[in-house]
Amino acid sequence: MASQLVRELPADRAYANTRARVITLLGPSTVVAGIIWAIVQPYRLTLLHPHGQGFWWLVVEPPLLVALAGIAFAFVVAPGLIEDLEAHGDA
Repeated sequence: MASQLVRELPADRAYANTRARVITLLGPSTVVAGIIWAIVQPYRLTLLHPHGQGFWWLVVEPPLLVALAGIAFAFVVAPGLIEDLEAHGDA
């Protein structure tokens, strides 16, 4: 049965290149590092005890910023870097 609405999805790319694997792991490992930092040093998270703290003190918290940077790297920066590596054939 043929249908124009159904199409085959490409399989996930298997990265044979070590550099591409490292780039794809940088974002998630940064997020994990931020979460571990928040667990190891919970006193840095002023959201847990916000008494007398201003808005910016509550919003800008180092472990959360590290986790957000990892997410941004994984979804914004890494795909472009991997495309560039594949385009140049990792010469």
